[in-house]
Amino acid sequence: MISPLSHCHPFLVILLSILWILATVQAQGNVSLGDFLSANDENIAWQSPSGDFAFGFHPIQDEEDQFLLAIWYAKIPDGTIVWCANRQNPAERESKVELTSTGLVLKDPKDRVLWRSKSLNNDTQASHAAMLDTGNFLIASRNSGNIWESFKYPTDTILPTQELDVNGSLLSALTERSYQDGKYQLRFNEGSLILNRIDMFTGKPYNNYFILGEGSRLIFNQSGYIQIQDSNGSLINLAPENAPTDPDSNYYRAILSFNGVFTFYSYPRNPGGSESWSAWWFRPKDICSSFVDSTARLGNGPCGYNSICEPLNNGRPNCSCPPGFSFLDESNPYNGCKQDYTSYPEDCNLDGSTREEDRFVFKSMQFVDFPFSDYGILQPATEFECKQSCLLDCSCAVAILQDPTLSQDGSGTCWKKKLPLSNGHVNRETIDRTSLFKVLKSDASKTNKNPATPNPNDENQNQVILILGVLLGTSAVFNFFSLAAIFLIFFCLYKRRLRVFNGIPSRRDLETNLRSFTYKDLEQATNRFKEELGRGAFGTVYKGELPSSFGNCVAVKKLGKFVQDGEREFKTEVKVIAQTHHKNLVRLIGYCDEGEHRLLAYEFMQNGSLSSFLFGVLR
Repeated sequence: MISPLSHCHPFLVILLSILWILATVQAQGNVSLGDFLSANDENIAWQSPSGDFAFGFHPIQDEEDQFLLAIWYAKIPDGTIVWCANRQNPAERESKVELTSTGLVLKDPKDRVLWRSKSLNNDTQASHAAMLDTGNFLIASRNSGNIWESFKYPTDTILPTQELDVNGSLLSALTERSYQDGKYQLRFNEGSLILNRIDMFTGKPYNNYFILGEGSRLIFNQSGYIQIQDSNGSLINLAPENAPTDPDSNYYRAILSFNGVFTFYSYPRNPGGSESWSAWWFRPKDICSSFVDSTARLGNGPCGYNSICEPLNNGRPNCSCPPGFSFLDESNPYNGCKQDYTSYPEDCNLDGSTREEDRFVFKSMQFVDFPFSDYGILQPATEFECKQSCLLDCSCAVAILQDPTLSQDGSGTCWKKKLPLSNGHVNRETIDRTSLFKVLKSDASKTNKNPATPNPNDENQNQVILILGVLLGTSAVFNFFSLAAIFLIFFCLYKRRLRVFNGIPSRRDLETNLRSFTYKDLEQATNRFKEELGRGAFGTVYKGELPSSFGNCVAVKKLGKFVQDGEREFKTEVKVIAQTHHKNLVRLIGYCDEGEHRLLAYEFMQNGSLSSFLFGVLR
């Protein structure tokens, strides 16, 4: 919207504002050369004449003895910070900031310089400074000029009467509680006011994910309107008409939040109760889709890699992890997710297929998509074909299915995605696809737990612990015998388990010249017991192939399940059969005695059994 004052003389307005600021500094020069502040619990600060703003050391929440040299709203209970000097280098307790002839100097207790103000003119010396009612801290020179002001070096916030030109920018905080440099930037680029991400490793900007408007100057006027001034001097309002623009009744600020949303806030000057900052305007409205629809589509999105982004009513992204994933940092959901199962390379064949596909199941989600992680497309494809292709593909982490009934030609489409998953987002209006996440069966029943919700299993465990505590506390003698009995039972079970599950042949077994096979050896030899030769009362016989040193073909008899008491009888029977030799009897090559598995490997008879030779085979 074009302001009715857009064709007046904007530079005259700016000049009058500067003169007013200088007059205020001269009248209210409340900081003299040599004045200083110390970082301690006394919380002494340099305040503006109205007391609305304060300049000094602000303690960092949840960080003991750490302070920011900052400007904040002094009359608001939480002391909302609007500017800080040392966001990357917090000051220790007893650090000191002093106004010198060269400007402000911040030093730690060991007299090391942490920060100093940058003078606009190195030849000009400071005379005094003032904290203004606008929220601007200004250092004046002896010739009534200003050599430094906080409005020229904003952090993540701009205030009424503050301007941002082509050389200025806003940089978000890292998280909601951390004031360190974050991932988002507001700046002018090629004649447009844009929002873009910052590479955390190089500090260089990515492409923009949102354009606020065209122009070369951002103005936050005294009435509370945020405007962009174009090359012709015209002013375009960004803030909506229904926003409260009464500076006598409200405080205002606009901040580039840690989550990448540029928001206009108001706060009543005379609150009636427990008040908070109200968001009246924000851009972008859907930051999750903004990363997908803009030139910033490459990268990890507002919630990080392997995550799902859903916009809230205030424009902020709500970040969650898909099935089979969990947050990298539970305290920072905007930092992405990691896969709970990380052994894909170990479970892959050389051709890229999955070794044991029966270990996985699929969990589905509606209205979710990861548009930039495709590596394979199947078309046409049914849901079964889409799942099967992803299941057998070792690289596939999730498959996105387009319902055949919703496509124009009636054929479904399947997009296979690999890690890392980028720009995952929810849109119930535009995404008509189903996301199929491949997860381990053991993880399929897991759900995200709310820390505030008690876990029934924990309650049961606590009850067991309570009962055991009462029993053990009854008598010292009873405790001793109870522990001794428990130890004896576990020792007996352990010895018994060793006898049952010991698959290594003893010296007596070696005397029979039999080969002791593992269950996996015989499973591979029979191709997972694929070709059945016959079936009897005590088991089933399968055809198999062993390495050449044992002969090419064998007949593997898979016996029924034995109880543990039959262990000795089984080994005795194996030994007797091994010592029996006759030209009309097939030779026993080896056996498997592993866990519950009992198998016998015989010499394979190419011409069939004796019974089939004598009596024939009924057909």
